[in-house]
Amino acid sequence: MRFWDTSAFIPLLVRQSESATAIAWMQEDDAVVLWTLALVEAVSAIRRLLREGALDESAARSAEQRLTELLPAVHAVVDIERVKATALRLLRVHPVRAADALQLGAALEWSEGQPAGRVLLTFDGRLASAAQREGFTVLPVP
Repeated sequence: MRFWDTSAFIPLLVRQSESATAIAWMQEDDAVVLWTLALVEAVSAIRRLLREGALDESAARSAEQRLTELLPAVHAVVDIERVKATALRLLRVHPVRAADALQLGAALEWSEGQPAGRVLLTFDGRLASAAQREGFTVLPVP
């Protein structure tokens, strides 16, 4: 079981340069853990790609449909208050944005504060660095 940052999950929904890596990660271990607000981040990312012209409306709707189909099979970290408290600490010690601090806070909640031996998947360099400093294993991106 691995924690998936939204940046790692989006390439499963939308063809991107990272899609082959994300698919390989999913084939290695399909037990996905997501932050409960990853749905909001994913729809935001899909709609941003639409606005930027990287997707058309049909592709965006298809990606959102795939997301809806995948969500029942994932494990979600839902304790918002504990994740929020951890995210505030993370913002003080790592150069990450609020959404990344919440993702990392959710991963720490999932790991019950014991990240050693747990894997966090991300394509975000700042989040990867912070996650490693917190003790997570972050798989290298080929």
